[in-house]
Amino acid sequence: MDSELISEVSNMHRRRALKTIGGGLGSMALGSLLADDSVSRQTPRIAPKAKRVIYLFQSGGPSQLDLFDYKPMLREAHGKDLFSLVEKEGRLTGFTDKHKIHPIIDTKYAFQQHGQCGSWVSELLPHMSGVVDDVCTIRSVSTKPVNHDPAMTFMLTGHSLPGRPSVGSWLSYGLGTMNQNLPEFVVLVSKGDLGNMQPLNSRLWGNGFLPGRYQGVRFRSGSEPVLYLKDPSGKSLVEKREFLDTLKRLNHEELQRSGDPAIDTRISQYEMAFRMQTSVPDLADTSDEPESTFRLYGEDARTPGTYAFNCLMARRMAERDVRFIQLYHSGWDHHFNLPDHLPKRCRETDQGSAALIQDLKQRGLLDDTIVIWGGEFGRTAFSQSGKVDPSYGRDHHANCFTTLVAGGGFKAGLNYGETDDLSYRIVRDEVTVHDLHATLLHQLGLDHEKLTYLFQGRRYRLTDVEGHVVRGLLG
Repeated sequence: MDSELISEVSNMHRRRALKTIGGGLGSMALGSLLADDSVSRQTPRIAPKAKRVIYLFQSGGPSQLDLFDYKPMLREAHGKDLFSLVEKEGRLTGFTDKHKIHPIIDTKYAFQQHGQCGSWVSELLPHMSGVVDDVCTIRSVSTKPVNHDPAMTFMLTGHSLPGRPSVGSWLSYGLGTMNQNLPEFVVLVSKGDLGNMQPLNSRLWGNGFLPGRYQGVRFRSGSEPVLYLKDPSGKSLVEKREFLDTLKRLNHEELQRSGDPAIDTRISQYEMAFRMQTSVPDLADTSDEPESTFRLYGEDARTPGTYAFNCLMARRMAERDVRFIQLYHSGWDHHFNLPDHLPKRCRETDQGSAALIQDLKQRGLLDDTIVIWGGEFGRTAFSQSGKVDPSYGRDHHANCFTTLVAGGGFKAGLNYGETDDLSYRIVRDEVTVHDLHATLLHQLGLDHEKLTYLFQGRRYRLTDVEGHVVRGLLG
């Protein structure tokens, strides 16, 4: 090790050294992990049915009317004003609240029942149609916000305003890591051709007021999945080890002096970054996958950055016991030209989503892995433009939409909840966002009312002051 460097480090203020050195050890990649971590971990209070989550978030609001919630009455009511048939409730967006009429638009896509459970699925999703017996289809999810940013924030943090921890952060805090060589919470992003209309903000996988180590770490496509993890050229493994040992010694001295428990945590994250330099490239290298894998996931799975590739990565992370794996695929915001854009989103995501469920099942991982598929809200039965138009679009709809859940003790092949004949409101077995979160935590062994964090004099939780476990969803 360079003696001048060691001398310089030794003479620096020790706490400053930990914050400013180590760029070659992934400190920038894991800089968020250097916040105070003096909070003790929660422990499961319920016998868990699952130990990890893969959340396939479809950003923009997929249309339940064109995918999962079959409504024959749409054809009969095509062109009629929705509010001549149902009483208005809930909020409309600024796009349509001033329209004189809200003409109902029939779906262009054929529906069929599939599997022993008889789930109705659109022709746009031939691969997902094949796994319905492994999936719990919840057609009665409701949310509160009616616009994208607050709705995504609400779905992923339990509150419509920024600043709360994300679901993955809560689980990392409550359950801890299962793999010391990889982050507990990993994020992967892909985009459809409308992907930039609703930009994804990093606060959607942020730690909020929880200690920084619980923030999601984004993995990117290409040769460097985690930015700044690589060391400068010319540095040997021995030199890196000596550097870390020097920091560890300084850290120990400072710990003895100050008694600050956060110091020990900080240096442990440098140690993890060191280990990630080997584990991340191994994770990202899919050359060891057989050809059967790419037949299952599709040819897109060979291309980093695609949704199918990210689904394959999610399985590889599940095998390595990453706790929470969050996929985002944007481009589902179909106010106009839905017949053009919706089939594209389905082609991008259908095979990969179904393959992930099949792959986990055949490897024995689906039993203790929860897979969630869904967006921030649904779409309206009426045309966005206020006209009966072949290139129709649908507006945001918060009253009801469909979310799919597989594995982790959720009841396979279940069709849960029901909406009215026009998918305008829920008529049976409503599942709120807080209910969904409470049930998710329950399956992972956590009581949503007891998983709390003291911040500014109040104990906060993912489900705020609402939510209950939906027993009817569970096997």
